[in-house]
Amino acid sequence: MAPSALLPEEPIVIEAPLPTKFLTKETCTGWEYDLREKGFAVVKNAIPRNRATQYQEKAYEWLKSFGTELDFNRPETWIKENLPVQSKINTFNGYCVVHEKFMWDAKQEPGVLDAFTKIWGTDELLASFDSLNITFPNRRDVEKLGAWEHIDQSPYRRGLHCIQGIIALSPSDPEDGGLLVYPGSHKLMDEFLDTQTDKSTWETIDRFIFKDPAHLAWFTSRAIQPEKVCAEVGDLILWDSRTIHYGSVPTEKSTQIRTVIYAAYTPARLASEDTLQKKAEIFGQWGGTTHWPHDNIRIREVKTFLDDGTRDPRDRDEPREKPEMTDKLLKLAGVKRY
Repeated sequence: MAPSALLPEEPIVIEAPLPTKFLTKETCTGWEYDLREKGFAVVKNAIPRNRATQYQEKAYEWLKSFGTELDFNRPETWIKENLPVQSKINTFNGYCVVHEKFMWDAKQEPGVLDAFTKIWGTDELLASFDSLNITFPNRRDVEKLGAWEHIDQSPYRRGLHCIQGIIALSPSDPEDGGLLVYPGSHKLMDEFLDTQTDKSTWETIDRFIFKDPAHLAWFTSRAIQPEKVCAEVGDLILWDSRTIHYGSVPTEKSTQIRTVIYAAYTPARLASEDTLQKKAEIFGQWGGTTHWPHDNIRIREVKTFLDDGTRDPRDRDEPREKPEMTDKLLKLAGVKRY
């Protein structure tokens, strides 16, 4: 039975799907071991560097297609007026960017899909309709975002339900913006939720934000310390949705323009028919959702609005360059069945 079918009006705890070989105590090494034991991992060279660089160039072309004075070589042009509307974490969700051809091409790279096939023990996967992130370092026109530690899994879910991913199209060094994780926090999450939180505050939405400093202190007192994840062009960063994390901003020493694609995949068998229908509807609108591919699907943007509440005149009703509608893509999107 699909997890979404188990969410009644009064939520109950949902146990994880049946474990795959990856999730058992059988021997594993390399990135698979890191993901299981640390809650995050870096898959090296998931995409050949030359192709990853081409995807970055396509992302830059997309960003410059709005007809502004944006110049990637002139930091003084890295201002709000020269950029499409972004969320507070420098991600682009609107303008149909989620379904641009370069986004889907990167998400269908063999090395990316192979990693998730190993994790779940099946190649019959669903993909998230996730975002593009292009972060310019040392912008002076926006307030610097602080830490916002969170997990992307509801307290009602127990065990591994989702693995999130970042396709790195730019290097991520210690000074650069990027993913920051609390290694090992996924293993303590059930104990934390049951002993340190009030169940009446739990939500079925797949997120829990650590607003109370005492909550993070509970983890650090157990030797769980934050770590900046470093990666190279073409690497795939993976993390368990139970692992505490957030997107850190570049330090003042960074000159790197962060360019990444968020991409998560889970087995199609976990999705209910209602969820698949909802994914198909959102896909038909070229809309974005969340990090979750198979459940709790919530649409992000179809139309893009300015601060004054009016629709951005630069908005688009379809991708600038549509993806090729292959059987593979349509199955990943949940439009066709396996």
